[in-house]
Amino acid sequence: MSVFILLLALAIWGVVHSFLASHLAKDLFRLRTGSMDFYRLAYNLFAGVSFLPIMYLMATLPDQPVYQIPVPWSYFMLGGQAFAGLMLMIAFLQTDSLSFVGLRQLFEKEKTGALVTRGLYRVVRHPLYTFGLLFIWLSSSVSQNSLTVYIGATLYTLIGAYFEERKLLRDFGEAYAEYKRKTPMLIPGLAFGKK
Repeated sequence: MSVFILLLALAIWGVVHSFLASHLAKDLFRLRTGSMDFYRLAYNLFAGVSFLPIMYLMATLPDQPVYQIPVPWSYFMLGGQAFAGLMLMIAFLQTDSLSFVGLRQLFEKEKTGALVTRGLYRVVRHPLYTFGLLFIWLSSSVSQNSLTVYIGATLYTLIGAYFEERKLLRDFGEAYAEYKRKTPMLIPGLAFGKK
């Protein structure tokens, strides 16, 4: 039952999160308020706060262990998580971090950002997704509930990446199409991720 509840909660969160990221939701918001100044910041805050109930469910629903990696191997996984966390921070800083969070829009008119293809974005198109997934999957202790959330988050990330790619093609046209042909989506060196 815990698995079903967690998957349902993730699905609801994913649908709401995806809708709020869509052009339709943004256009509706712009029509109602006449401004997009604080939309991105509010979106990010809502995404974080609305994920807390899933974390609560993961911690409180009946659970059982799936696997526990023993010492010293768990140290390697912890090191991998530290590496993934560092790469997440680097990838974040290689974007327009203030716009990504939604703070720049409070002081400047919102505009389409530049296509980032340098640094980690030269290796994969979505390094935030790559290292976010690497971080969760390098957990050395996994329970039924955490595994359910990891699988749900992975599926959501893959589906979200597909739709984000479509949006980026609309926003950047041939520049993104060329970048997409040369750079894998999530896994460095994987030709399958290039289109």
